[in-house]
Amino acid sequence: MWFVILGVLLVLLNLAGIGPPANWTWNLFGDLWKFVLPFLLGIAWWAWADASGLNKRREMEKMEDKKQDRRKKNLEALGLVHKSRRKRRSQ
Repeated sequence: MWFVILGVLLVLLNLAGIGPPANWTWNLFGDLWKFVLPFLLGIAWWAWADASGLNKRREMEKMEDKKQDRRKKNLEALGLVHKSRRKRRSQ
């Protein structure tokens, strides 16, 4: 995602005439690769993340966190807040 944001930022800076990207040309054999490179890196990153299972693992972790939060809220709503057994035994 960051690569795509960087690519869009470079294009916008060029079009607005701000900073070093303002002097870059859109010529195929000139500076075009500087605009295209972040987008190609973004594609490569997404392809690797999908192929390695990174995206799926992150998605599963988010779902597990939501499930734990939902369980905790339900227990609190029922008045069954989990307390430490050590505290109960010592009292």
